[in-house]
Amino acid sequence: MPKAHHVPSYRHHKPSGRAVVTIDGHDIYLGKHGTAASRREYNRLIAEWTAHDGTLPTTKANDFTVAELCAAYMRHAAKYYRGPDGKQTSEVANYKPAIRRLKALYARTSVADFGPIALKAVRQQMIDDGLARGTINKAVHRIRRMFKWGVENQLLETQVLHGLLAVAGLRRGRSDARETAPIKPVPDAFVDAVIEHVSPQIGAMIELQRITGMRSGEVCQMRTADIDMAAKVWIFKPEAHKTAWHGHDRNVYLGPKAQEIVRPFLKTDLAAYIFSPADAEAERNEQRFGVFSPDRKTPVYPSEMRSREKRRQKRKGRKLRKRYTTDTYLRAVVYGIAAANRARLAEAKAQGIEADKVDLVPHWHPHQLRHNAATNLRREHGIEVARIILGHRSPAITEVYAEVDHARAIGVMAQVG
Repeated sequence: MPKAHHVPSYRHHKPSGRAVVTIDGHDIYLGKHGTAASRREYNRLIAEWTAHDGTLPTTKANDFTVAELCAAYMRHAAKYYRGPDGKQTSEVANYKPAIRRLKALYARTSVADFGPIALKAVRQQMIDDGLARGTINKAVHRIRRMFKWGVENQLLETQVLHGLLAVAGLRRGRSDARETAPIKPVPDAFVDAVIEHVSPQIGAMIELQRITGMRSGEVCQMRTADIDMAAKVWIFKPEAHKTAWHGHDRNVYLGPKAQEIVRPFLKTDLAAYIFSPADAEAERNEQRFGVFSPDRKTPVYPSEMRSREKRRQKRKGRKLRKRYTTDTYLRAVVYGIAAANRARLAEAKAQGIEADKVDLVPHWHPHQLRHNAATNLRREHGIEVARIILGHRSPAITEVYAEVDHARAIGVMAQVG
């Protein structure tokens, strides 16, 4: 949780007989000590200080520079963007690339002089840096949100924000910004190829996402305590999820197939994470150092046993995370793709097949598995069922995830067209 500020105290300045309070390193005199007027002035200053996140807005509006506004807003964001568990969300990190480019061009510029042309110049820098159009529009929106916060806290005048709101977002095909292809489901053959080359924990996480459509961050935080096993279909309620700040609940439904995947990883410690990097590492160490091949011809010497035990203890002392993050989960999948491709190339070489004729596994990321589930659910059970299972509030959002079933359309038109 964010650290609470120590409230500045009301004090007696003996040489002058006045009341004084020290805020942001500056002594502010309140009038004669002990009077009701000095107490009212103190209460007013403390109320403004508290409302302004532990600082006093003594600077006149528009005297702030862009760099000072960025610094003040990031202090606010570090406290504001927190999940139910008190940890910072990824939104704080999302601001940093936009602010870095903003400060590179306009750090010393007064907020009063930062207008639509300046914002478009920052946006053009993002285009020149090769950012995608959607990423640029989100970054520009975050910059505007920061200036809106500045208006709310009387750090700049309202007309500055009105000017920035006039800058329209980039449209597809009408700018030089890089366009990205829509996210597609991953062919099952490529998913199965990777599962063969990752740890059982990562393999189970991949399978769960493909079946249930849960987000990467949700599968990473699964705990036994968060799963209601009272009915035939289990219900997993993530402690933190994308729409929690809206006050929305999130239910992930685990049917018989999903239960079969999860059951081997359930733990007696209900608060422990089901899929743990520490567990995966312990299993790998057991395979590396604990078991000798049954086909071994030479005897196992005591020195080799000691060497193995020494390496085991060294790796055992490594500090590992208790749970996967979306980043470490993605890295594990990328490793699995590389391992699958190495195996395919080695097999092709043994068969005398040229490397350029090998069907390699393309790069894919875990979030695409949510699109797999959305497409299958929509095709088999309709858009409304898919919306509920994926946790969307609007069917329009589910349409983004569900690949259109062209085969069904072609079949219908073959009959009626």
